[in-house]
Amino acid sequence: MAATEKDRDVFARTLWGEARGESTAGQVAVAWTIRNRVFDGKTNSWWGEGYAGVCQKPYQFSCWNKNDPNFAYLISAKQIPFRELAQARIAADQVIDGKVPDPTAGATHYYALSMKTPPAWAAKAKQTLKLGGHVFFKDVP
Repeated sequence: MAATEKDRDVFARTLWGEARGESTAGQVAVAWTIRNRVFDGKTNSWWGEGYAGVCQKPYQFSCWNKNDPNFAYLISAKQIPFRELAQARIAADQVIDGKVPDPTAGATHYYALSMKTPPAWAAKAKQTLKLGGHVFFKDVP
């Protein structure tokens, strides 16, 4: 699947919104989770179609929720600092272009360790990685 410029931009903005405080490795891990949803092999995927479709599907990535403080930045109502967006764009491009391996071993979900209570789905899923402020999972029921 060829990624459009819109896919790359929305993907990078999502990484900024979800993982801007992470190292490059942490952003790559979040990016692979998104890529794993894009290529889940299902027709008419529940996740959405393409990178932009997956990133902007309602309630998948909280940074795109209209009440999230990041939302104004993602829709360009406020400006994301250039260096931060550039770092997210590099991670997004590396993952889209297949230049870095998947450190998450196929994860399709993650949650931030800053959450007071882990999401209910995490109890029955297979944890694949803990990196920075996120925990990654696959085989989520």
